Amino acid sequence: MSKKDHMNTSVQEPPLDYSFRSIHVIQDLVSEEPRTGLRPLTHSKSGKSLTQSLWLNNNALNDLRDFKHVISQLLEHPQNLAWIDLSFNDLTTIDPILTTFFNLSVLYLHGNSIQRLGEVNKLAVLPRLRSLTLHGNPIEEEKGYK
Repeated sequence: MSKKDHMNTSVQEPPLDYSFRSIHVIQDLVSEEPRTGLRPLTHSKSGKSLTQSLWLNNNALNDLRDFKHVISQLLEHPQNLAWIDLSFNDLTTIDPILTTFFNLSVLYLHGNSIQRLGEVNKLAVLPRLRSLTLHGNPIEEEKGYK
């Protein structure tokens, strides 16, 4: 299967779902079991998930230290990550590591503690980003938010 074919099929895969797991640091994902959904996750021969969606919502993350390293341990094709849900955590900034996922089209950051509107400018380099949520962050109060 070519890389392009793989990208088309894995978009249909269920998400790697670590929501509501009380995760405080990204490194905990390696030892934590993802939530199970109606459809089972598909894995490569190496045991890594083939999904393009990662849900980390409703945890206690305040930074994304080691994000790329940990994600590469969990996903067979981390460069194909298209959807990241980081809503309802304790993030105060938008980590530049997120700008390295050029296939990212959906990024949920609502319900965090992001305070500076300038943080959003970092995401301008993501050519496929179509859906970004920021409501429920202190930046809502900044002039020019909407």
